[in-house]
Amino acid sequence: MKQTPDDLQQITATTLGHYNSVAEGFREGTRDHDVSQNIDALLRHIQGEAPFDILDFGCGPGRDLQTFTRMGHTAVGLDGSEKFAQMAREDSGCEVWQQDFLKLDLPAERFDGIFANAVLFHIPRQELPRVLKQLRGALKPGGVLFSSNPRGENQEGWNGPRYGAYHDLAAWQQLLTEAGFVELEHYYRPAGLPREQQPWLASVWRRPV
Repeated sequence: MKQTPDDLQQITATTLGHYNSVAEGFREGTRDHDVSQNIDALLRHIQGEAPFDILDFGCGPGRDLQTFTRMGHTAVGLDGSEKFAQMAREDSGCEVWQQDFLKLDLPAERFDGIFANAVLFHIPRQELPRVLKQLRGALKPGGVLFSSNPRGENQEGWNGPRYGAYHDLAAWQQLLTEAGFVELEHYYRPAGLPREQQPWLASVWRRPV
């Protein structure tokens, strides 16, 4: 059933309201998460000479903005949560944009890479093709998109106060391919565990030149 504008507004308001309410605890609980495998996967595929312009899409409290900056890159954050955006600015010193993921206003062909770690699954399936095309448009030709999401069997709905859409590999590949991306690699996380203990699907995509 097609979601109405009111449905989408409720999804956004409720999910962001949850993150705003738990922002401090979320920052502390995720501060030491090791996503170096994901950062390396993004950077390894970017062509040209570093430093790179990186958009941390769904940057949360700014942990990974700090990592990109320490590595010498120019990182910009974007998050829908007002509290996360404020934390990210304070903690990283980077420019951070607060934007509703369903009402994005992104510069054209600005970034060498987009890091979308544990975020795109919050976008309703019917809106995802449009959002992916907006992300593609924000990449320079040849630029790279990284995404990691909890995988599923193509179901979507509420998980407590957070909305999510959970794609399998085939569905995710179709969505990204139809949005104009070319797959570079995919893998499951955490590394080194049996597949049934790897709930995260990570993938890397290029905007063709």
